[in-house]
Amino acid sequence: MALSDLPVAGAAEEEAEGEAPARGAALEAFGESAEIRALLGRLRAVHGEREAREVVEERFRVIMDKYQEQPHLLDPHLEWMMNLLLDVVRDKTSPAALVHLAFKFLYIITKVRGYKVFLRLFPHEVADVLPVLDMCAVQSPTDHEVRGYKVFLRLFPHEVADVLPVLDMCAVQSPTDHETWETRYMLLLWLSMTCLIPFDFSRFDGNLLAHPKEARVSTMDRILHIAQAYLAVSDKARDAAAVLLSRFITRPDVKQRKMADFLDWSLCTLARSSFQTMEGVIAMDGTLQALAQIFKHGKREDCLPYASTVLQSLDGCRLPESNQTLLRKLGVKLVQRLGLTFLRPKVATWRYQRGCRSLAANLQLCTQGRSEQKPLEVPSESDEDYDVPDGVESVIEQLLVGLKDKDTVVRWSAAKGIGRMAGRLPRALADDVVGSVLDCFSFQETDKAWHGGCLALAELGRRGLLLPSRLEEVVAVILKALTYDEKRGACSVGANVRDAACYVCWAFARAYEPQELRPFVTAIARALVISAVFDRDVNCRRAASAAFQENVGRQGTFPHGIDIVTTADYFAVGNRANCFLVISVFIAGFPEYTQPMIDHLVAMKICHWDGDIRELSAKALHNLAQLAPEYSATQVLPALLSMALSSDLHTRHGAILSCAEITYALFKLAAQRDRPVTDYLEEKVVQGLRQIHQQLCERQLYRPPGPGLLVLVRMGPRDAELVLPLVPLAAELWGLGGELMRQAVCVLVEKLSLSRMPFRGDSVVGDWQWLIDDTLRSLHLVSSHARQQIKDAAVAALAALCCEYYVQEPGEARPAAQEELIPRYLAELRSPEEMARCGFSSALGALPGFLLRGRLQQVLTGLTAVTRSSPKDVSFAEARRDGLKAIARVCQTVGVKAEGPPDDAVCAENVAQVYAALLDCMGDYTTDSRGDVGSWVREAAMTSLMDLTLLLAQTQPMLIDAYVCERLMCCVAQQASEKIDRFRAHACRVLVTLLHFDSPPVPHVPHREELERLLPRSDVASVNWSAASQAFPRVTQLLGLPTYRYHVLLGLAVSVGGLTESTVRHSTQSLLEHLKGIQKDPQALWSFSETLLQVFEDNLLNDRVSVSLLKMLDQVLANGCFDIFTAEENHPFCVKLLALCKEEIKKSKDVQKLLSSIAVLCGLVPFCGDVRKKVLLQLFLLLGHPFPVIRKATARQVYEVVLTYTDVVAGDVLDEVMAVLSDTAWDAALPVVREQRNRLCDLLGVPRPQLVPKGGSGFSLQPAIMAKASVRTPCGLTHEAHRKEVEQVYLRCAAGSVEWLYPTGALIVNLRPNTFSATRGLTVCIKPFSGSSGANVYLERTGELRLLVPDGSGPGGRVQCFSLEQGGLFVEATPQQDISRRTTGFQYELMSGRRGLGPALSAPCRPCSDAEVLLAVCTSDFVVRGSIQDVTHVPERQESVIHLRVSRLYRQKSRVFRPAPEGHGHWQGRVLTLLECGVRPGHGDFLFTGHMHFGEAQLGCAPRFSDFQRTYRDAEERGLNPCEIGTE
Repeated sequence: MALSDLPVAGAAEEEAEGEAPARGAALEAFGESAEIRALLGRLRAVHGEREAREVVEERFRVIMDKYQEQPHLLDPHLEWMMNLLLDVVRDKTSPAALVHLAFKFLYIITKVRGYKVFLRLFPHEVADVLPVLDMCAVQSPTDHEVRGYKVFLRLFPHEVADVLPVLDMCAVQSPTDHETWETRYMLLLWLSMTCLIPFDFSRFDGNLLAHPKEARVSTMDRILHIAQAYLAVSDKARDAAAVLLSRFITRPDVKQRKMADFLDWSLCTLARSSFQTMEGVIAMDGTLQALAQIFKHGKREDCLPYASTVLQSLDGCRLPESNQTLLRKLGVKLVQRLGLTFLRPKVATWRYQRGCRSLAANLQLCTQGRSEQKPLEVPSESDEDYDVPDGVESVIEQLLVGLKDKDTVVRWSAAKGIGRMAGRLPRALADDVVGSVLDCFSFQETDKAWHGGCLALAELGRRGLLLPSRLEEVVAVILKALTYDEKRGACSVGANVRDAACYVCWAFARAYEPQELRPFVTAIARALVISAVFDRDVNCRRAASAAFQENVGRQGTFPHGIDIVTTADYFAVGNRANCFLVISVFIAGFPEYTQPMIDHLVAMKICHWDGDIRELSAKALHNLAQLAPEYSATQVLPALLSMALSSDLHTRHGAILSCAEITYALFKLAAQRDRPVTDYLEEKVVQGLRQIHQQLCERQLYRPPGPGLLVLVRMGPRDAELVLPLVPLAAELWGLGGELMRQAVCVLVEKLSLSRMPFRGDSVVGDWQWLIDDTLRSLHLVSSHARQQIKDAAVAALAALCCEYYVQEPGEARPAAQEELIPRYLAELRSPEEMARCGFSSALGALPGFLLRGRLQQVLTGLTAVTRSSPKDVSFAEARRDGLKAIARVCQTVGVKAEGPPDDAVCAENVAQVYAALLDCMGDYTTDSRGDVGSWVREAAMTSLMDLTLLLAQTQPMLIDAYVCERLMCCVAQQASEKIDRFRAHACRVLVTLLHFDSPPVPHVPHREELERLLPRSDVASVNWSAASQAFPRVTQLLGLPTYRYHVLLGLAVSVGGLTESTVRHSTQSLLEHLKGIQKDPQALWSFSETLLQVFEDNLLNDRVSVSLLKMLDQVLANGCFDIFTAEENHPFCVKLLALCKEEIKKSKDVQKLLSSIAVLCGLVPFCGDVRKKVLLQLFLLLGHPFPVIRKATARQVYEVVLTYTDVVAGDVLDEVMAVLSDTAWDAALPVVREQRNRLCDLLGVPRPQLVPKGGSGFSLQPAIMAKASVRTPCGLTHEAHRKEVEQVYLRCAAGSVEWLYPTGALIVNLRPNTFSATRGLTVCIKPFSGSSGANVYLERTGELRLLVPDGSGPGGRVQCFSLEQGGLFVEATPQQDISRRTTGFQYELMSGRRGLGPALSAPCRPCSDAEVLLAVCTSDFVVRGSIQDVTHVPERQESVIHLRVSRLYRQKSRVFRPAPEGHGHWQGRVLTLLECGVRPGHGDFLFTGHMHFGEAQLGCAPRFSDFQRTYRDAEERGLNPCEIGTE
């Protein structure tokens, strides 16, 4: 039980919780009353239309779900909603579907409000019993979530007149309808309400006596039979049946006749059911629910005779051994009901009673400083003496076992049972129960027992059954439970225990008088504060905060309660870092809490399994140490030093971090008083801090246990304070232990150096230097997730160490340190390990200025070399990134002196070198398996350029060269227009920062005034640069500035031709908007086109840019952006673009590039002059390309161009050109294709391409004659030829099937149809039989196999198509362990080319072009006009079945569509398409075309009929329609 669920609801995400607004009850009333009336009134009109019905139902659900948190707002409206729906139900003319829909709406209301309230409104008259009973009687008990019905139940009508109608409604229900479980659920609830009528049910059976020969069942038996039947169903009707039985069996007239029989039936059901089977679980669930409800609602004197028998039977079921949580919960619930039946319903007079429970009165009393509560009066023992039945002990024992159950719901039910039972026991026995509960709090028990014990204590305390005499013992265990955290492997358990312990504290605040808890207030307050601030889990922190708040309000004795509650409220404790670092400091300001909080961190948190908690704890100790310096220095630090060498890795890590943080905190405190830190620290502590590193080395604690020693080698006294050579660590010496220890000691070195510990000249400085160097050198051995943290810790430690221990005089380095350190670090920059380069680059960037002075030029040269890319280290993007960051940091460290020496500062001599290194990296577009890793380099380059430029602008602006500034701004503008959102946003922010920086302004910014107008300071702050919709409209404005146009266009080319839909859409839209704006300015358009061509020319054969650029050119040409150039013959733009395209695709095998170039070339066809013939020649060359996909794409797009531009082809040859383009199988053999291509050249007057002819002669493909053949291969078990293992089968028909019984070995299937003149250009499609198994079907060519149909691929395999030129079929039997019957079989069809396949097989889900639609109308096997009635998805076959209603039938070869039963000239039928196409029902008429494959209609082109009419009329006006068809 989570306390956070009681006073406050929910728990948001950790990171967002601190800022989440309070959102209490936002709704004040039910505001959709009128809309709900309208929806309910439409039920009669929409119940027959599936789409309209679903719309109404979904809207009703949405409205109701709004009130899940405030269902009471519905109460004034429930009655009229009930009446409207019941009017539909009672209306005998209502169709069954309408009745079911009404009950579904009733169920939705029930789900929100709960059935107990709503059920009161149901009619429950005598006349309703039989109709409801009849309706329930024939309901299918196999049909399914209602949260609560108890509130709703009271609203059901339950008068005498309701009985017969309700029974009649039960009688008319369909027993096979599995979609109406809501109806059965609501009917059973309604029937349960009719059982409340005070009349004997035998009065309904008067006709039984009048007609004794008729075989009729009494009303009482009918209700019982229905209820018993529904106890064994798997849906929610089972719950309603249990409610019905509890109302029915406990009736006065029923219990005398039926209770014993029903209980006997129930016990028999439990005895013969097993929780090992699902049927048994369902039967036991329903039976246990019914028994629990009966013993809850029945009178004690009626149930007591059967209680012992039921308890014994329940013991025999062994429910605690079941793995079904619900059964164990119901078992515990039934056990407690049986226990309550054994005991008299008497409130214990000995219970503790708090006199005043008013919060306002309590606060008033506390304000007045007085108390009016009366002391507790404990009754005498004589008042409580009575005999306790024998079964009670067994019940309590089972409840105590339930407290230790593995599931929370079972433990919570057991805890409530313990509380209820203890309330009826004598004081002595109840105290024994409390003692047994306290036994759960043993460290030999699991966390489940602790959690159950906390829940039980809370329940006992809440009921006043935990007397004050037990509080001392109880509080002790609760304080332990508040910090319970048991480690399990790599994590821990106990969050539920801590949460429940907070619930106990919350319950105690309400249960006891302040004087009773006064002795424990301090301990409880400290424990709750610690949990609220330092617990790892947000739920526990919020639970502790709520419990503390409750105690402050109810008890009024918590120290500084109001101040703490206002600071550590529900939302404030939601953020973990805020709790550890901010709230803890405020609370620790109160002396009562300071030391306990520090002790808790030291004892529980610095050794926590979660590394984040350890680090936060160390930082928290840093903050708290300044509030208790003496205690931290004398008590905490010595304890931490002893823990720093613990055998537990987490303890060592946390202790070392804490030592570092506390020492630094004491230093800052001492510095405020102008004292050294050693004034706070004892000499023993100082030496302990000094020896941590050496002791870790000696104990080999920098690594997990393993072979080898960590050897330190010192060269002499002088070197002791510098760097010590070391035997290199091998990879096996690293691990989690080494990572944590190195990071912790690096933090220790940093903090001790910052604390100015007196170690100058000590050998420990050399040891620390060795550790830092070795860590940076060995970063490649560190796990990737910890690498950055360890590197940052080592670099920070180096910076602090150098500043403190390598300075000789203020601002002057020790010569030995400078001479040894920098050359070695520069040498490490040439390491073959990328991570070593990263580490030492960052280390050089972190060095203080006095070490860099005199060596700056060497450092810049070394770092510049790291940023350069060479073939052997091209993938070292992280090293280049860190090198760039280091260059900027070094420049900021040494400062700027315009006339200074280049070895000391950034000056006129070296600033160009720095800028060159940074700007060169702006073009790093390296990619590897991680993606665009060059983007890390570009981002670092932009940041470094900005930092350097701003530094120069503030100090020596004359060092910023105009050319450098222009190049800088252009490079940043290019990045601001590229496709990756995060880096584009960063570039935009850099651009805006450089533009609007005014302290002083950056000089030489090109077009500053125009930029400030386009990107005003007032707007850019509110722009989300990561959003393409906001960034691109602003960035594309820079295209109007000549200086930026080239680079922005280069970036836009990558974005417009990218893959991300939002980036492509918004970048394209912005570019087209810009071009639209300059359409009337020929000079601006020509300038833009020149820049565009220059970008293309500069990036020829650069696939990163050229492919995207071709896509962008396709967009601008297709949108007519350069139509103004088409009027001029041989316009230079077209001529040069054609030349660039030819050069780009020369000898290219990149399909995407070739496809993009086809679109660009087609876009150049409108340009007039000789260039048009050159464009057509290039397209006709592509018609003869070796790749069939290129030939087909070219033919399709040329066809569209010819249809679109009437002046391209002369009218007398237009029909012939269209026929060649549409009828030629462009994926046929090259000689055939080239013959047709040359024919097109002759027709259009284009010179034939002069190609060297290859072997092979052309041939014509004749239409396939669908000759059928069925081939049954010999049985593998009897045919002797199987010894050859591989057999050959020759198939001579154009279509047929292959069936192979008992497959062994392999078959080679040779397709040699007699009906085709040659096999070139033939396409084969195969479809495996349903249930085909025993062999794999491969496509084989020259020994290479490609799997087509795997063995046992499932029912109704997918159609696979391939060209015969790609190979033949190879069927290989799979090894089997048995000789059971197996058959491998498939159907096949051969077609000339792929024209017969249709889009469903050749190009799935792609919309058809206008030319393809016109061609499909003429060549398809069926052409119809109609609408989609329904779509059925078949995932196992990856198909969707589309059910069509046809209004006009143009053509069909097979009887796919048949006249509809209702007539009216309509047809109906179904077609198939791929599941991936996502077809769904919709409004409107479509033109459906397609082909027959394997006896099934496959959908081809399916445009909207209005679109087809437009396309057909346009083609008809131009005389381009291939055939005629009626479009009206």
